Amino acid sequence: MVAQQSLSELSTDQLREMVEALLRTAAAKDEQVTRQSTEIRHKQALIDKLTHENALLKRLKFAAQSERYSAEQRSLLDETLDADLQAVSDEIEQLTSAAAAPREKQQPRRQPLPANLPRREIHHEPESTTCGSGCRMKRIGEDVSEKLDYQPGVFTVERHVRGKWVCTQCETLIQAPVPAQVIDKGIPTAGLLAQVMVAKYADHLPLYRQEKIFGRAGFEIARSTLAQWVGSCGVQLQPLVDALKEEILTHGVLHADETPVQMLKPGNGKTHRAYLWAYAPGAFEGMKAVLYDFCETRAGEHARAFLGDWRGSLVCDDYSGYKAGFATGRVTEVGCLAHARRKFFDLHAASKSQVAASALQQIGALYEIERELRDLAPDERQRIRQVRSKPVLDALHRWMLLTRQKITDGSATARALDYSLKRWTALTRFAGDGRLPVDNNHIENQIRPIAIGRNNWLFAGSLRAGKRAAAVMSLIQSAKLNGHDPYAYLKDVLARLPTQRASQVGELLPHRWQPPLKNHD
Repeated sequence: MVAQQSLSELSTDQLREMVEALLRTAAAKDEQVTRQSTEIRHKQALIDKLTHENALLKRLKFAAQSERYSAEQRSLLDETLDADLQAVSDEIEQLTSAAAAPREKQQPRRQPLPANLPRREIHHEPESTTCGSGCRMKRIGEDVSEKLDYQPGVFTVERHVRGKWVCTQCETLIQAPVPAQVIDKGIPTAGLLAQVMVAKYADHLPLYRQEKIFGRAGFEIARSTLAQWVGSCGVQLQPLVDALKEEILTHGVLHADETPVQMLKPGNGKTHRAYLWAYAPGAFEGMKAVLYDFCETRAGEHARAFLGDWRGSLVCDDYSGYKAGFATGRVTEVGCLAHARRKFFDLHAASKSQVAASALQQIGALYEIERELRDLAPDERQRIRQVRSKPVLDALHRWMLLTRQKITDGSATARALDYSLKRWTALTRFAGDGRLPVDNNHIENQIRPIAIGRNNWLFAGSLRAGKRAAAVMSLIQSAKLNGHDPYAYLKDVLARLPTQRASQVGELLPHRWQPPLKNHD
């Protein structure tokens, strides 16, 4: 581009080049404006949705006082609404922080932490106390903030001391920055927050029970405060859960299962059946993880929405909700031999059926082979299955077909045989692919702790609360699968999240996380 030159002095080619450059610049700016306008409209629509949800939650919180709930139901509902309100507030703040100047929130005046609690001082001083002019700075004071920490049964207080240093000649004042926290200006340490989250989502202790436990330890924390912490932590951990889902969907073999969970319908005091879906990489995949997805129904659309454009082999039971996904051709159905075996096991337990006993014996032979192949490479596993498992499967199939011809329609024996015969292709697909497991027991083992825990937490207080529980339980159970202590994992993650770059959040996923090295000084 010719600069500082009269247009009349430019050649035709130079003028043409200038016009084309201006047009490209204008088009790029128009595209940028259009993109920004779309983002603003999308963000505003999300803010409006969250604002509406916030108002609805507040109405439900006050309306619930007049509903007829048991004391336990009311307590669980209150903590759910408090957690949801805090989560919505945090999400709105995240969306508006970039668009508007930060506004100092009205913080409630906190009571000082009890003087009788043990205290541990943590000093934060500048790396250098020499100012730019080379003068030695003088310490003139300090700021102290206190954080409440918790080890099982014992409260302690962390006193964060930030010295103030000033240069007497150039009047420069420096001070170490405030350490980033998951809950800005809050009193809980990452350890206390991890304790609350693990107790609620791994040990299935409702917050009203934790309130009493903390009271016995010397400092009672109101359940409404605990609920706000839970809501905030749920929002902060969500990007990590999103990253976990994205990585799980990179695997070509997945397990899927679902279990019913009661969800409260505020307004009528009743619950209805919702579902917790579970997904995990194949049992022979290198990644150890599980992701739960809380949905209001058992409709197959939830599985299709979760999987999206994913392509691969899905190990699951015979639930019809998965069938539409198989019809697209992107997803290959892999049956669960354990489900087929269970039909014969129940039949044998009920009537000592000889047909069932014969089926169990032949299926048992397949499992004996699988136990030997567990630690082999996929190619070697496939080779041995073709040599040893396929003949057993072929013989089992012929026996089932011949036996079925002799059994009366509608009988329990006929139903057990029909289950396997109708799904034979899916049930035997593992024989031709060494990556595929023989059954869906891997995911059933991951969903069992949730099924046991729901006896304690009774129901999910809302759809948002159910999704939050599913997200946190995904991280906790995945940490367990990788041999980590869930408390140590969440404590470290909650301490690092505030300063972790979004592009590096995958480093904190349970299958990559390493416990921090202990300081032996």
